[in-house]
Amino acid sequence: MYLVIAEKPSVSRAIAEVIGAQEREDGYLQGTDCMVSWCFGHLAEYVSPDAYDEKFNQWRYEDLPIIPKDWKVTVSEDKKDQFYILKRLLNSPEIEYVVNACDAGREGELIFKHVYDLSGSKKPVKRLWISSLEDSAILDGMQHLRSAEEYRHLAEAAVCRSQADWLVGMNATRAYTTKYFKKLTVGRVQTPTLAMIAHREQQIRSFKPEDYYGLRCTTSVTGGSVGTMASIVTWTWQQKKSGSLRSFNKDLITGLDKKLKNQTLTVTDVHTSSKRTPSPGLYDLTELQRDANKRFGFSAKETLNIMQSLYEHHKVLTYPRTDSRYIGTDIVPTIKERLKACNIGPYKKYIPELLKKPLKTSKAFVDDKKVSDHHAIIPTEEYVQMEHMSNNERKIYDLVVRRFISVLYPAFEYEQTTLKAEAADETFTAKGKVIKAAGWKAVYADAASSGFSASQYDAYGDYEDSEDFGEDFQNNDMYLKASEQALPVLHKGDTLTVTRTNITSGKTKAPARFTEATLLSAMENPVRYMSSDDNKMKKTLGETGGLGTVATRADIIEKLFHSFLLEKKGNEILLTSKGKQLLELVPEDLKKPELTASWEMELAKIAKGAHKEQVFIKDIESYTKELIQDIKTSDGTFRHDNLTNTKCPHCGKRMLSVKGKNSRMLVCQDRECGYRETIARTSNARCPNCHKKMELIKKGDSETFVCSCGYKEKLEAFKNRRAKEGAGVSKRDVQKYLKKQQQQNDEPVNNAFAQALAGLKLDK
Repeated sequence: MYLVIAEKPSVSRAIAEVIGAQEREDGYLQGTDCMVSWCFGHLAEYVSPDAYDEKFNQWRYEDLPIIPKDWKVTVSEDKKDQFYILKRLLNSPEIEYVVNACDAGREGELIFKHVYDLSGSKKPVKRLWISSLEDSAILDGMQHLRSAEEYRHLAEAAVCRSQADWLVGMNATRAYTTKYFKKLTVGRVQTPTLAMIAHREQQIRSFKPEDYYGLRCTTSVTGGSVGTMASIVTWTWQQKKSGSLRSFNKDLITGLDKKLKNQTLTVTDVHTSSKRTPSPGLYDLTELQRDANKRFGFSAKETLNIMQSLYEHHKVLTYPRTDSRYIGTDIVPTIKERLKACNIGPYKKYIPELLKKPLKTSKAFVDDKKVSDHHAIIPTEEYVQMEHMSNNERKIYDLVVRRFISVLYPAFEYEQTTLKAEAADETFTAKGKVIKAAGWKAVYADAASSGFSASQYDAYGDYEDSEDFGEDFQNNDMYLKASEQALPVLHKGDTLTVTRTNITSGKTKAPARFTEATLLSAMENPVRYMSSDDNKMKKTLGETGGLGTVATRADIIEKLFHSFLLEKKGNEILLTSKGKQLLELVPEDLKKPELTASWEMELAKIAKGAHKEQVFIKDIESYTKELIQDIKTSDGTFRHDNLTNTKCPHCGKRMLSVKGKNSRMLVCQDRECGYRETIARTSNARCPNCHKKMELIKKGDSETFVCSCGYKEKLEAFKNRRAKEGAGVSKRDVQKYLKKQQQQNDEPVNNAFAQALAGLKLDK
């Protein structure tokens, strides 16, 4: 008899189905030779300071820093019942060995280790290491269980990371909170994230827009060496030395415009090149979260939750918390089965063609060296029933499946022609593109049916995040891209008459504010925000995934909103006054990504067995002592600039006006009181005029919908209007009705009569 312990109930049920543990018991599933149970995520965690000494129950400045001599782990109150079940099973004489089936990664090792150590069990442990919950993956993993010893050092690294974050985060948070009488949360990841947003704000504030000018001219192509056809070509002026397509000298452009009137333009160069653009590549979690935010407005947390459902409940996508965009060679033989599983609906246009012939793979998405703990997010071999998915689940599933199909298609091929010409001793250029083969872009041809425009997909994978384009966004190739045109056949030496000129103008733009999509990008690649030129640190941040992990970034962003350090204005993320003041108070090293880089360098060594965990923790203890001493001796003040005249109904103190992620609230300034009241929240109700989401404002007992376009409607009036329009009937109600109708149709017409006949005894 063996015991399997998974991280969540849904995962344990999937494993139990495969290994034959079908009998339900209290807190576990029973089979003939196995038991399967679960942890409820972090079942056990490091205790709060008051567990070491009751005096720490009160946050006092003089008690800091708090450094445990012997680290204690405890079980959450709401999870104790499940722990005692696990403890009993782990120590049962029936159990010969235990299988750690928690998520394959550093955190999964930590979750299992805490439970196993607390139970006091001495049973041998084996490791199930899988990236998918499809039956074949589970079966293969169970048949090839690994030794737990292989992951011992990984578990040690997880312990070190957790203890280090506890020491720094808890002590610094208590120090700032008690010093300034304001709940100020500080952390190794969240504080540098705030600093990046502050850096961007500083760039925007210091940016001074400048007017720039450009010149375009139009020529009519007809007769001569160009043939009998006629065509209009638009040319863009280009500086000879710099190659720039604009100038900040208005007089120069105005003079050139006059000079160009009635001039001829001579073609000096015709360059035609064939170009190929490969598919953007498979998804990791961060890339998927970025795309979902850009296309659907989903937060990082929303996308992760949807992915968890598609992974655990529907079992149609692989493990979501991955930082790899590659699959291993072991996955290649399963690709056709995965394609067959998702060969439904809109994907039937593209998959059969792939199944007819041998698949072509490449290093662009198949590379064993670039697969870390988990491979990229791809479909499983589980049969897909999209009718059982929610609308949001279908959107995320569609993103993943189309990306998976697209990497198996050939590159997008086109022919690009670049023309150079001269007129009035000035240089002009024109570009044109002819598509030769749609390739992978054909997979997105019907993407408009998925809830967004085809134009969004036309450039799918061809763009970079525009957050840092700023003033260069409209320069050179990026500028020309928008003006690509169909060109006639021209040759070097052809002379054309300028028929029209047009002065263009614009203003340089500051870098854009962060959205959740671009903030995720910055957290994943924080190197540009490092003040250090240490290449080892930069490399480490790149290899370890930057600030936070793919699994934690969404929660970190959510925490910053809930702590009122960040707020949203539309899709843009801004620092609150509280966030700005906190950054003014914390020391510089706590605001830098270098701190994470240095930690990860040490943790990587521990995970490989090349560094001692005791040495790392001693260094963190020393750092914590120095940090707290700096906070105690530093100068600084904190002021509440969002105080209102509204008094708290519980304690009578003036309340603070705060803006959450999706709501506006009044919060008591006394954190011990904790009273908060939502005064407005963003609803899902759409304005009947402009169709934007309306805000629901509460004033006393009255609630009113308000739209940015000026439309207002009381809640009661809204409900009445919607009732008249036939709204309010859920999909579930419709399904119940249809099911009831089907049951009625399946019943015999004269059912009552049939029952009466059934009672007759005809043998008498």
